[in-house]
Amino acid sequence: MTVIRLVAGLGNPGAKYEQTRHNAGFWFVDAVARKYSAQFHHESKYKSDVARCGIDGQDCRLQKPMDFMNCSGAPVAALAGFYRVPRTAILVVHDDLDLEPGVVRLKQGGGHGGHNGLRDLIPSLGGNDFQRLRIGIGHPGHRDDVTGHVLKPATREDRDAIDSAIELALQVLPDIISGNTDTAMQELHTAR
Repeated sequence: MTVIRLVAGLGNPGAKYEQTRHNAGFWFVDAVARKYSAQFHHESKYKSDVARCGIDGQDCRLQKPMDFMNCSGAPVAALAGFYRVPRTAILVVHDDLDLEPGVVRLKQGGGHGGHNGLRDLIPSLGGNDFQRLRIGIGHPGHRDDVTGHVLKPATREDRDAIDSAIELALQVLPDIISGNTDTAMQELHTAR
């Protein structure tokens, strides 16, 4: 049972991207910071906004890499390296085209599935055995439409569904952090 010490939410920095579907990882860590009264501050040596909080008695860092999505790896690897956080103690939170809005799933390991943030992260971390919290954003239907889809704001209906999924994930976060992944998965994967 591995305790999670770093929660890295993936997204793109800047106001232009703030409301886009690709920033679901940022939305999640922002929600965690609000719930646990943590404040993000910029740490230029990690090219990230970082916060520290206690979740269910565990000391945990929250991270938003302030580089573009396809360059997420170096900031996460730098922060994890400095605090000596092993890959298995990292939870990466990202948007997922293969899940409908409102669906959230937890998994450990696996490939990048075409996600540019994960594609950069896996070699930067030296492996893929980290936990992933996948937040569904839905698929536009055709692969040629994917870039436009992830870089556009969600419809009100989709955003409400994504926010509900984030709320559900927040409820099971203490289980994820403390390593009770089976309990967390049961909650997340039977919802909806």
